[in-house]
Formats: sequence, structure tokens, C-alpha cells
Amino acid sequence: MMLESVPVAREKMEGKGPSGRFCQADTLLLMEELLSEYREKVKLIYLDPPFLTGDQFTMRVRVGEREWRRGTGSLVLPSYADKQSREEYQAMMRRVLEGVRELLRPDGMLFLHCDFRANPILRTIADELFGWENFLNEIIWVYHTGGTAKRYFSRKHDVILFYRKGPQYDFHIESVLHPRVTPRDNHMRKHVDPDGRVYRSIRSGGRVYTYYDDDPEAPTDVWDDVSHLQQRDPQRTGYDTQKPLNLLDRIVRCASREGEIVMDLFAGSGTTLEAAKSLGRAFVGVDACPLVPNILRRRLDGANWELVFPARSQAQPCRANVYGGVGFYHVELSSFSPDLPEGFSCAPMDFVDNWAVGYLEGDCFRVMAQEMRTKRHPNLKFCLDLPVFQGIPGLRVSDAAGKSYYYKINAIELNNLAL
Repeated sequence: MMLESVPVAREKMEGKGPSGRFCQADTLLLMEELLSEYREKVKLIYLDPPFLTGDQFTMRVRVGEREWRRGTGSLVLPSYADKQSREEYQAMMRRVLEGVRELLRPDGMLFLHCDFRANPILRTIADELFGWENFLNEIIWVYHTGGTAKRYFSRKHDVILFYRKGPQYDFHIESVLHPRVTPRDNHMRKHVDPDGRVYRSIRSGGRVYTYYDDDPEAPTDVWDDVSHLQQRDPQRTGYDTQKPLNLLDRIVRCASREGEIVMDLFAGSGTTLEAAKSLGRAFVGVDACPLVPNILRRRLDGANWELVFPARSQAQPCRANVYGGVGFYHVELSSFSPDLPEGFSCAPMDFVDNWAVGYLEGDCFRVMAQEMRTKRHPNLKFCLDLPVFQGIPGLRVSDAAGKSYYYKINAIELNNLAL
């Protein structure tokens, strides 16, 4: 049957854990709406804004089974333009940070990621808005990778500015202890206990203090134990400037607790949201890039979250075959005619990145089953089972360029199947 296109503005995925939300929108345009719902409710905000590089960033997208199996993408699409003037950047980040301060709970914290270009600008604004007395750390993330320079010293680190909103902030470093990298080497006496563990001791003030070499230690403000993502790292999504999951795992662990809200207003590749999901936090992400929803459908698979975007009513020809079953409909996506980017060609069904079946509830599409290409499963199956419920059955097709199309499955034909 030929499917009828319908406008949709939200998509809901039901899964485990606290609820999450991602909004495909401009952060500044969405700020008033965020404040009306989340003012003083957010425990942790991580920001990884543009760095004033002057560059156009891109995402390399895999298309079809062959590229997903091979691991390299042939389609290069723009992800964001970091081309603002210094004055425009200052004005934007001031408005963002003003909103951040209102969103944070009294015990909330901000981690603001930047480099040598943006650091002095953001530090000045944040000191003014949060108060210099609430600045806690300038964290140096040393990532080692990258090329060499001849006209200056090679740049091998980013900066993460760590602020509290107020003196009652809820920080717990004990949650991010890690194994000691190098053994203690100092003037303390070395011993071995009956279990073979090495420890050091020192007497001071009439007391003996004992320290085991294998005791875990807390991170300092120099993070050189979290590697940058390599080109073939399994975490790679193709999104430029993607941060490693271990980096956000540390930040989320130390500055929030289970069930509390973690927010990222420049969500990009979705690393913050995946870390929050994995650690049992509620999450809110915002980013204007249309490629992000496809990334998140993979990274947040199995989570309880909602996708919000500008209402879509694009129509590309789509056909499906539907067969009746016991308690379900068997839906087969038989054909889809994509709107291919200029100069790019492929088989029509290869351009389908993921698809889903579910139910339409007003402007919302509730996902009941979905299928997506992944590195482990590059071949996309075009058959899904839709449980029989009250409501209007629907289908969503998302292409490799980040466009999603929503369709209504004809209820009359479904009723005929049930007879």
C-alpha cells in the first residue's frame, strides 16, 4: 500500500531508566522554553560550545550495508559552522550562560569545555555571572594525539572550567577514584603485608599512617588518563569534535546522582546523554544539527526518552505491505524514494538509515519497534512486528542525511486484515 504522509513534531521511545529528552533546536531560541520547565531543577550542565575556530565542521555518514560493514562513510554533510566573530560569540555565550545559571539547582554545577581561543572569553563571562569565588577548577584534559607544529608548541590539551552555583554544591569525588598509575616513590618506609600487598608508612605526631600502593586515587585537575578518540575507535559516530565516553562518565559521576537531571546545550554527538543514560540520570540535550537524532537513536537505544523537533510534513513516496498476525501486524517496508543530496547517488533502500513502526498520537509518534544499521548489524531488515493497540498505526523512515518522514498506515486495510 502507498502510505500517507503526516506531520509529526515529537517522537517517544519507551525503555528503561529515568526519562530523557533531546530537542533539535537552536539553544538560544529554546532557552525561554527550557527555563519555563527546568528552572533550578538541573543538577549538572556540561557545555562543549564552538571554540571560535573559524571552521566549517562536518560529519562523515555511512550509507548502505557495504559502508557500515567496511566502517567508512562516503557522504560528507555539514554539522555546524563555527564562524562567528569574537563579538557575536561573546554575546551568544553570555546569553547561554545567563540561562545556565537560572537552570541550575542551588547545589548544581557547570563544566564548561573550551580551548585556548575561547578560554579567556568564557572564563571572564562565567566569573562575572557565577562569581569568581564559585570557580573551582581549571581542568586540563591532556589528549596527546594530533600532529606537530613548527611555528608554535603543539597543542595537546583542552580546558574544562568547573563552577559551582553556590557554596552548598553536591560534589562527590569518591565516585571517580581510579587505580594508581604510578607507585608511590617517596621517603616513607616500604613494607609488604601478609597478603603480599605493598604499603608505605610514616610516623607523625605519635601516630603511624599507612598507605597502600594499590589504593585507588582521586583525579587531580590534570586529566591525562582519558584518551582522545582514535580514528578507528568503536565509539566514533563520524561527528567532528566528538568527546570520549570516559570523559563524560567521570563528569557525570562526580557531579550528579541517580535520577537527577543532566543537561547538555550543545549536545553534538550525544556523549553526555549516553553517559547520563548509562549512569541512571535523567537527561536533556539540545542541538540544532539535523544529523544528531540518527546518532542518538543508536546511542540511546533501550532508553526512555523523547525526541522533539520542528514539525515535519515532508513527503517522499513510501510503500509498505502489512500482514495480519495474532496480536500484531507484520509490517514490511517495500519501497522508499529518498531525496538524495546533490551529486550523491546510491540505491534507494541503501539510503534508509533506520526505520520504525508505532502509533500516532496527535503530533507525536510513539515507537513500538525499530530497526537501524549498526557496525555489528550493517544489513537493515525491512520487516517489523507492530503490536495491536488502540490508536492510529504509523511508520517512520529516517534517511542517511538526517531527514525523517512519518506516515499513517491505512486503518481500513488493517481492519480488513483483522476480519
